[in-house]
Amino acid sequence: MNYQQATSFLEKLEKFGIKLGLEQTAELFRRSDSPDKKLKFIHLAGTNGKGSCAAMIEGALRHCGFKTGMYTSPHLISPCERIRINGRAISEEDFAVAVSRLQSRTDGMVLPTYFEFMTVMAAQCFAEAGVDFVIWETGMGGRFDSTNVVNPLCCAITGIALDHQKYLGSNLSEIAFEKAGIIKYGKPVFCAEVPDEAATVISACAKKLNVELKWCKHDISDVEFKLNDNHFLQSFYYQNFKIELSLPGIMQRRNLKVVFEVLKYLSDEFGFNLQLALSGLCDVRWPARIQFLKNNIILDGAHNPDGASALADALEEIFPNEKLSVIFANFADKDTLGVLHELNRIAAEFIFIPLKIGDRSGCPPEDLLKMHCSISDCPASLASSIKDALKISKNPRTLIAGSLFLAGQIVTQFCSKEKILNLD
Repeated sequence: MNYQQATSFLEKLEKFGIKLGLEQTAELFRRSDSPDKKLKFIHLAGTNGKGSCAAMIEGALRHCGFKTGMYTSPHLISPCERIRINGRAISEEDFAVAVSRLQSRTDGMVLPTYFEFMTVMAAQCFAEAGVDFVIWETGMGGRFDSTNVVNPLCCAITGIALDHQKYLGSNLSEIAFEKAGIIKYGKPVFCAEVPDEAATVISACAKKLNVELKWCKHDISDVEFKLNDNHFLQSFYYQNFKIELSLPGIMQRRNLKVVFEVLKYLSDEFGFNLQLALSGLCDVRWPARIQFLKNNIILDGAHNPDGASALADALEEIFPNEKLSVIFANFADKDTLGVLHELNRIAAEFIFIPLKIGDRSGCPPEDLLKMHCSISDCPASLASSIKDALKISKNPRTLIAGSLFLAGQIVTQFCSKEKILNLD
């Protein structure tokens, strides 16, 4: 099986959609000689921030000399980037070998979904590589997410907000219950500050499982930041440690609080130097999250109101008293009105463009324009493509946002494939 055949097989699994439940994944793990039993997992859930937290934890552990595995989703340009070893996406050749090997284990069983298959495949790759730690990100929710079949060293919840209500619940309490489903008996859990109704649910779940629940809410002080040649660095103090972090924004400082507690726990358990681990955060990269590109273009995958609010907060902090052109597209199943409302804070104008990924089409630009006009008098227009939108953009800085899938289409125009796939 070559890479094209492997991706073709996975595309067929895409048609099975989303199936919440663990039975299929557990069965596939058993058929694959239980690679999860050989690994040390740090399990992350959360509406927003889990990918950034994963990248920070991975970078810090790798900086200490550990061999790392990191499983995240969705991907920007290639499914290979979902499975990273020492910060590098596995090669297309290794990807094809892994798909072929696992496909042979599915004979006689109901075919798994794309995500179920990828989850088991990731664990196989990590076990084969002999990694020291696996940073293991949920796909959606937690309780019935395929990643939840493993027994981790610890868990972290990076935030609770409204998203995927069709699957996870219509309010914050219900969503918190699903995210808290990753908590395991007796294993510590580290949680970002969340709304009170979510905190109540998470606390109850932790108490029921006899878990040490650590709320990550110490104050941060002495914040400074600089942006030179598209390279960002913010520095601040947290629990008497000076932190230098390459990821921009207030929300990344919130994420850092969770990352700090996870690293502190791991350093106590495994005897590495916490200061050394933290010093690795200045080199962490996470594409399409307030990513500064050439020509004063900023790219971000924010696609729900909470993420858009964090994005707007960050840009207001970095560029005070400055408005940006916002090129926007997203899918119709998102809270588009809520996202536009948040981005309106930093917008001098909106330019709406079409979005199409395979057979899936985004919200029509004309509909986006109508929604925008119902809540704002900020100037807005339509463009047929990102290229045309950039031509008519009227401001010194331009933000492209609304979807990680959109970000994946854009980032290849400005960055090499190597830089997107590999974080080292």
